[in-house]
Amino acid sequence: MKELNYPIVAEQTLEKAERGWWPRRRRVVAVPELPPGAVYVFRVGGQYREFPDAVPFDPSHADVVDASSVSVVDTRARLVQAERIVPSVSEADVFTLRASFTCQVTDAASVARQGIDDVTVPLRTYLAGDSELSRLSAAHRIEEVNAVRDQATRRMTAYSTIVTPRIPGMSVEFVGIEVLTPDDLRAWEQKVRDELRGQQLLDSQQEFESRAVQRLAELLNQGGAYVDALGVTRERIDVADIAERTHRLDEQDRARRHQAVADDKARAHEQAEAERNLQANLVLTLLKQMGSSGEYVDYQQVLHQVMERGSGPAGGASVPASPPSEAIGSGAHRDGGSPAKLTGRGDREPHRYIKDEDELLD
Repeated sequence: MKELNYPIVAEQTLEKAERGWWPRRRRVVAVPELPPGAVYVFRVGGQYREFPDAVPFDPSHADVVDASSVSVVDTRARLVQAERIVPSVSEADVFTLRASFTCQVTDAASVARQGIDDVTVPLRTYLAGDSELSRLSAAHRIEEVNAVRDQATRRMTAYSTIVTPRIPGMSVEFVGIEVLTPDDLRAWEQKVRDELRGQQLLDSQQEFESRAVQRLAELLNQGGAYVDALGVTRERIDVADIAERTHRLDEQDRARRHQAVADDKARAHEQAEAERNLQANLVLTLLKQMGSSGEYVDYQQVLHQVMERGSGPAGGASVPASPPSEAIGSGAHRDGGSPAKLTGRGDREPHRYIKDEDELLD
């Protein structure tokens, strides 16, 4: 038995009947099994006769006994698809058109006579008869699948209305047409789609993360107490931990304040000491400059004036703007007497002349 497609689903050659005085018989197993929705068509002589489907099959029936072959024909309505290749604007690419038809056997004997075991063959021939399909597809690039699909649908609707598909023993009606996407174009579009979706997912994740960070920043700006309260509410922080941390921070703050006060005192002491040293050095420099001038200098008077004019909060002496005129003369004391020398008791020694500041310090 030969397995076929549609509408003839099987064909089988039958043995010749035995002739004699006894009735001619055939074994039941010699006839193929009849599936639902199908009928037997026996070839008797040069004629094809359909066995009535309303009558129970009888292997001793005259048509069965005399038949040389039998065909099993499917009489149910089927949706059949046929394809056609049409060109695009590029010689490297083509479009694949897939047309759909509803087909049903109306005369099983005629179908068996024509030997229609694959209905897609006459349907492809029908599609190839319309040259307009090739002309309209050749004006488009392979990426313009939707445009070709629309034009092909309109063309096939008009074409099937004017030139109806004809297959002997069958009724055929055009249903629709589609343009298949080429495998390489489909793979490219899928890759682009996946990349786009991945980027959109990444953008969404970054946006969600940015919102979460902004929300967290707003919470932190409301202060540590609010953050701790939120942590306690969400059972992320224990109240005892907050109390311990607060106590530790208070201790650290007190220690920092104490250290800051000590540092301020130390800096104030160092600054006062530096000011005293600076003032002492300035006084010594001034006295040396006075002593080298070649004029009489009353060092006791200079020190007295420096201490009176330059005493400040730190207890040190500052340098006057100019040397005291009263302490510098042309070789005589300002009161007409002899030059004086500063003694350890603050007395004046009227007959001793002090030459320079080193002798004064002695």
